[in-house]
Formats: sequence, C-alpha cells, structure tokens
Amino acid sequence: MLEIRFLDTIRFMPSSLDTLAGNLSEENFNVLKSQYKNKSDFELLRRKGVFPYEYLDSVEKLDETSLPPRSKFYSNLTESECSEEDYAHAIQVWHHFNCRSLKEYLELYLKTDVLLLTDVFQNFRAICSSIYNLDPAHYYTTPGLSWDAMLKTTEIELELLTDIDMITYVKSGIRGGLVQCSHRHTKANHKYLKNFDPTKESEFLMYVDANNLYGWAMSEPLPYGEFKWLDTNQIKSFNLENIHENSEYGYILEVDLDYPYSLHDEHNDLPFCPDNKLPSSSCKTPKLIADLAEKKNYIIYYKTLKQCMRHGLELKKIHSILQFRQKAWLKKYIDINTEHRTRAKNNFEKDFFKLLNNAVYGKTMENSEKRVDVRIITEWDYPVENRKLGRPKLCARDLISKSNFHSASRFSETMYAIQMKRLHNICDKPIYLGFVVLEMSKYKMYDFHYDYMKPKFGKALKLNYMDTDSFIYSIKTQ
Repeated sequence: MLEIRFLDTIRFMPSSLDTLAGNLSEENFNVLKSQYKNKSDFELLRRKGVFPYEYLDSVEKLDETSLPPRSKFYSNLTESECSEEDYAHAIQVWHHFNCRSLKEYLELYLKTDVLLLTDVFQNFRAICSSIYNLDPAHYYTTPGLSWDAMLKTTEIELELLTDIDMITYVKSGIRGGLVQCSHRHTKANHKYLKNFDPTKESEFLMYVDANNLYGWAMSEPLPYGEFKWLDTNQIKSFNLENIHENSEYGYILEVDLDYPYSLHDEHNDLPFCPDNKLPSSSCKTPKLIADLAEKKNYIIYYKTLKQCMRHGLELKKIHSILQFRQKAWLKKYIDINTEHRTRAKNNFEKDFFKLLNNAVYGKTMENSEKRVDVRIITEWDYPVENRKLGRPKLCARDLISKSNFHSASRFSETMYAIQMKRLHNICDKPIYLGFVVLEMSKYKMYDFHYDYMKPKFGKALKLNYMDTDSFIYSIKTQ
C-alpha cells in the first residue's frame, strides 16, 4: 500500500518565506544555484518574489504583456501596499528574464518560491541532523520532533500513570500561567519626564520579564517514576520542613490552607495559591484567580507549598500525598538548546531553539480527551442489497446514527467528513511534568516578587499588572 504524507513547513518554521530566505547566507542556496547558475540571475531570485495576488482574478489576465501598476499589488491578506522598492524589484525581474506575459512571470515566481522553500527546509533539516541526528521530514510538527530529541538526549524512561485516581489528581492541580491587573491606572512622574510635576511624589514605572522561564523550570528536579500514594500513617508523620527542596523524592499534596487576615494588605497585589474559579455567575469559563480566600482541597507541589508557608499561609490539613522520584534529568536537553540559541545567527534559529524547549512542556500538557476521530466517507447510504451482503457500516448515515457522533460536513454529493467522539481515551503523556513545570514557573515569579522586589523597595513598591513571565511595577523613589 502506498502511503502519502502531506507535511506543512510552517508547522516547523512559523515565519514568512521572505524572512526565512533572508536568514540564509549565499552558500546555503544550493538548490536555487543549481537552477540559476548565472550570478545576476541568482542575486535577483535569492529573495522572495513579488506578485499581484488579488489582481489575477481571471485566466485572460495571464496573457497581459506587462506588469500591472503598483496600486494593483495591494495585498488584502496583509492589508498593505507594495513598496516602491518591491515594485522596482518586480519590474527588474520581469525585464531581466525577458518575460513576455504575466503567465511567464507567474511561472517564474512559483518556481522561485519552491526553490527558496526547498533551500530553507534543507538547511533546517541540516541543523536538526547536526545537533540531534533527527530528520524533521519524518515528523509532522516541531513539538513531535522536540519530544523525540529530548528522549534521545536525556535517555530517560518516563513512567506513565496507570492509576486513574493519580491521573485525575494531577490534572485537577494543573493551572495555567497567571495573568492579572492588580491596579488599573498608574501614571509615572519623575525628573526624566518632560511633564514632571515636582509638587507630586516621584514615581517610576518598570517592566521586568523572566528570561527563559519554562526553560529554567524544566532544568529543576522533575518527576520521572516510582509514583505511589502515602498511607494514613505516613501522612500523619509527614514533615514538610525536613524535606530538602532538591530531595531524591518529590511530593504533590492535597491540602487545606488558611490565609491569615494579617497578611491581606501585604499580599493584596499578588496572593499566593491562585485557583481556577468562576469570577461571576454569568461567566461560564473558569479563570485563574489569585485571591485571599482560604484554600480547600488544593493540589500543590511541595516546593510551592513550602514557599507560601514561609510567607505566612497556614497549613490546616493534608488530605493526601503522591510521592515520586525526581532529578534534574531534563537539564541537559534544555542547556543544549539554550547554548545553541545563544550562538544563533538569526532570529529564526533563536526562535527555533526556544520552541524546542517550550514544545517539550507543551507535549506534556496535551489533553488526549479533546482528540476526535474524523472519517472521510464517499457514500451517504448503501443500497439494501449491499447491506444483505454484509457490507461494513462505513456510510455517512450509519456513522451519524452512532451515539458518539459529533458533527458532519458535506463537501459534495460524494464526500462527507464525519467527526466522531472517541469512546476510549489513552493517557500516553506524562502530565505530571506539565504540572510541576507550571508550579515551578509560578514559584520563580513569586520568589522574585516577595523575596527580591518587596525587600528591596518595601511599601514604595506596587504591582500593577503581571503576565505569566512578566511584571509591571510602579516604584515611588527619587
């Protein structure tokens, strides 16, 4: 049986062809040079071509013997006009290659596009092969490539959870990055501003961003195996203070926490232990909210629990504890990509090596419950005589009648796409990694805010806004 695989290069290189081709040096255009050996030909075609996409709306226009005016090169996709420089390049290409019609110019444009993309992707394959000895052409997306590169580099054997209670336990503790606006309006006023008002208190605005936040979190000790529940006696004797933050064993706990009223003013800008909640009765989607309420049955990583207890939250009860082995097994892979990102020659390589790190985290967070089955069917129904012969039930009508039917799309009289809900769910990703990475990324942000910024600036500091890996502060100082 012949297998045909359709791959989309943008799933590996999410940049425009113009940008990608511009990143290549002359010696990297092997395919383009093989077709255009003349130096002047090559120099004209090594950049992305220019074409009036919207203008070409009929076959008759292909017979036109000159390029349309620059105004006809307007792109509805980018909502931009063709620059004078780009239009001049199009005119130069037309004359240099003696184009006699718009059709010949189109054929040259398409051929050049294919050759440029070939050179770009071949160089991309060479980079991956030289570092990880893996070929992207055997993958569908960068995340799939990065996952195999990680496993190959670390040689780790990750235990998959087979206890449904453990899976549910970890999933219930997964909370994304925190985004919130603590103060809606702040105005800077200091001596470096033209409109500085010396009669008012001096106040600066500062934006700070955590470099490679997820990369740092993935370099810390992470779970990999020997998952087990602690029994009642072990929970009673469990002493969090005696556990080193980088111990051989790690823990995920379900706890009740009290948020003392005495901490409310100090923690008002950024409360510990954010949780997924419905902000109002009219809101149907839970939001990650950091509030000062007590926490009931809160799933938390032991390091973040120790952190919030250091800052005054009170542990009232431990309901359950999941123990596992941990070590910094992913650090080697993260360091390799970080080093190559530092040595990157262009923005594409920088973004690619960053994506290789972040994509590993993304793979651990894949929700297989959201996957669906889509079947392409060519028959709405089968004749009665075919059914009597035992013809398999692959017609659209039969699939629609099933209890796990979701939706259908009709492309033509003889083609239908039927989307079916999955009857079985395979938990084949180590979701515990995603949980710990999210917990540690929050740990880092809270550590910076409470253990660096607040001691340094005290009451002069105010947090206005935060994203997953950034803060916007206002600081009253001279």
